[in-house]
Amino acid sequence: VVLGLLVLLPLAYVVLAVFEVQRAAYATTTAAREAGRALVTAPSQAAALPRARAAAAIALGDQGLGEGREQVQVTCPATCLRPGVPVTVRVSTRVALPFVPDVFGRDLASVAVAASHDAVVDRFREVPR
Repeated sequence: VVLGLLVLLPLAYVVLAVFEVQRAAYATTTAAREAGRALVTAPSQAAALPRARAAAAIALGDQGLGEGREQVQVTCPATCLRPGVPVTVRVSTRVALPFVPDVFGRDLASVAVAASHDAVVDRFREVPR
C-alpha cells in the first residue's frame, strides 16, 4: 500500500502539471490566432494593437490564464493594415505548476509557453487613412 502511494502521488502530480502546460499551450495558440484575426480586421491602425491585445486577453481568460502576464507582440511593416501585408502575432505567457507556492512574490516553478500566428490583410480591403 505504501509503495503504491509513493509511486501514485508523483505520477498524479506529473499528470496534473502536464495538463496545466497543455491548457496554456491551447490558450496561447488560440490567443495568437484570435489576436491576428482582430488585428487584420481592425478599422484603423490606431485601433489594431489594442484590439489584438483585447482578443488575446479574452482567449486566455477563457482558459483561466487571464492574469495579465501575457505579452502580445506584433511584427509587420510600418503600415500593418495595407492590403496583402503579412502580419505575425506572438503571444507568450508563463503558467505556474500546480501546488507550488510563490516565494517572495515570484513564480519559481513556472513554464514559459508561446505561440505565433501569421495572418495576411485581405487584399481587397479598403486602405485605411
